Amino acid sequence: MSSTSATTTTFKVSGMTCGHCEGAVREEVGAIPGVTGVTASAATGIVTVTAEGPLDDEAVRAAVDEAGYELVGRA
Repeated sequence: MSSTSATTTTFKVSGMTCGHCEGAVREEVGAIPGVTGVTASAATGIVTVTAEGPLDDEAVRAAVDEAGYELVGRA
């Protein structure tokens, strides 16, 4: 059995205004290899990503951009 260090990282995303926006961000960020969970809140603009190990911020930025929103930075 291998040992992995799960990480949870919180990001600020601008442009999300509704549940559809949240779903689009969850889908794109969730497709990043190693990501095990994503929550997104349009009300706060916060996206929380759980991954099997260290998370590449640029991969998250690209996924958020692909969903049509802007990654402001870590929250």
